[in-house]
Amino acid sequence: MMLSVQGLRSGYGRIPILAGVTFAVAEGEFVGILGHNGMGKTTLLRTLMGYLPATAGTVSFEGRDITAGTPTARARAGIGFVPQGREIFSSLSVYENLRMGCLLSRSDERRTIEEVLEMFPRLKRLLDRPGGALSGGEQQLLALARCLCGAPKLILLDEPTEGIQPSIIEEIIETLQALRRVREVTFILVEQNLKFLTALSQRILIIQKGQITREMSPEAIADPELIAEFVGMGA
Repeated sequence: MMLSVQGLRSGYGRIPILAGVTFAVAEGEFVGILGHNGMGKTTLLRTLMGYLPATAGTVSFEGRDITAGTPTARARAGIGFVPQGREIFSSLSVYENLRMGCLLSRSDERRTIEEVLEMFPRLKRLLDRPGGALSGGEQQLLALARCLCGAPKLILLDEPTEGIQPSIIEEIIETLQALRRVREVTFILVEQNLKFLTALSQRILIIQKGQITREMSPEAIADPELIAEFVGMGA
């Protein structure tokens, strides 16, 4: 297993959010996570990345216990994180943002960026433009590309379609499918856009009140009754 999570608990101060999350992800898998707002989706990703400490349970990556590891240590081990809101460097150019993504990479910076840009051709004409001047969709592509510059084996994606125009959503789907196929990257995706989620995920985990309560196939997500029952979302 690439990632194994057992009985994971975490939260903010004295407020518990994760209440014993257990799941595993195999190498090369694309796993979606779906649930109400406030059920612990973002908290789970931030705990997996080390930004929030685990109060109980374990996180193992490629057979090694990383429960107490720092975000930097996890990034060096091969975990990448694209947070909700993208968090690019607005005042830096696209190229400078990509250079920031190379900081933890052991490969040649210029070659790494050139290889990543082949997967993100839209960014090639924007290299001198400040990150803050890009559209929401272009910023999301930049955030993905910057993450990829660190050569992650596992990428955690938090709500990547938020505030993005439909045309670029399709482009992101194609790019992520290519990354999984060509680079064999493993993904965990938190997403409320059901079309996006089902287009990419091989299986979908339902999170309710800080626990994984059910696993569903992408086909089952098309059933509005199941969605209403387990996720609380309308068709």
